[in-house]
Amino acid sequence: MPLTPSYPQLLLRGLLAGLVAGLLAGTFAHLAGEPHINAAIAIEEAGAPAGDAIVSRDVQSGPGLFLATGLYGVALGGILATAYTVLRRRLHTGSDTTAALSLAAAALTGIVLVPYLKYPPNPPAVGDPATIDQRTAAYLAAVALGLVAVWAAALAARTQTHPWARATAAAAAFLVVVTIAYTLLPTFHEVPDDFPATLLWDFRISSLGTQTILWTALGLGFAGLLARLTHRTETPATVP
Repeated sequence: MPLTPSYPQLLLRGLLAGLVAGLLAGTFAHLAGEPHINAAIAIEEAGAPAGDAIVSRDVQSGPGLFLATGLYGVALGGILATAYTVLRRRLHTGSDTTAALSLAAAALTGIVLVPYLKYPPNPPAVGDPATIDQRTAAYLAAVALGLVAVWAAALAARTQTHPWARATAAAAAFLVVVTIAYTLLPTFHEVPDDFPATLLWDFRISSLGTQTILWTALGLGFAGLLARLTHRTETPATVP
C-alpha cells in the first residue's frame, strides 16, 4: 500500500524545486530584463543625476539578482508544499502530479496574472514616489482578490457535473470576481508621455516572462519530485 508522504518530506522537495525555479527565473531576468532596466536607469539619470548607490549595479544585476530570485523561489516552494499538504484531499483528482500542477497554475493565475493585468510593472523612471504607499496597497489587494477569484472558480466548478459545465461555471465565477475587483481598485496613470513605449512594453513582457518561468518550473519540479517520492514510499507486496 502507498504511504502518505510526511510534511517535512513535501516541504524539502518544495524548497528544492523553488530554489531551482528561482535560479532559472533569475537567469531569464538577467538575460531578458536587465538590459531594459539599464536603459530605464539611463533615462532616469539623464533627468536627475543619481547619487552613489549603496549596492552597485554590477552586484544588483549579478549575484544580487540570483540571490533574490533564489530566495524568492525557495519561499514560494515552501508555500506551494504547504498548500499541497493542506489542500490535497480537497482536490478532485487521483493524480498527485495533476494536483501539484493545478496548485501552481492557480497560484500563477491569482498571484501573477490577475494583478499584472491591472497593475503591470514599471521600470525605473516611471512612477510617482508620492503614491508608492497607495500603489503598494492596491497591488496587494489585487493579489488577494486574484486568489479569491481562483477560489470562486474552484467552488463554482464543483457545482456542476459535466466537464463543459464545470469549465463554464469556473470561468464565469472567475470573470465576475475579477471584473468587480478591477472596477473597485484604483487606477494609476504615471507613465511619462515621453517615456519610450517600446522600452516599457519590453520591460513588462520580460517581467511577466520571469514570473511565468518561475511558477512553471516550480510546478513541474515539485510535481516531478513528488512523483519520485510517491514511488519510493510504495511498499511492494512480498511473497513468503
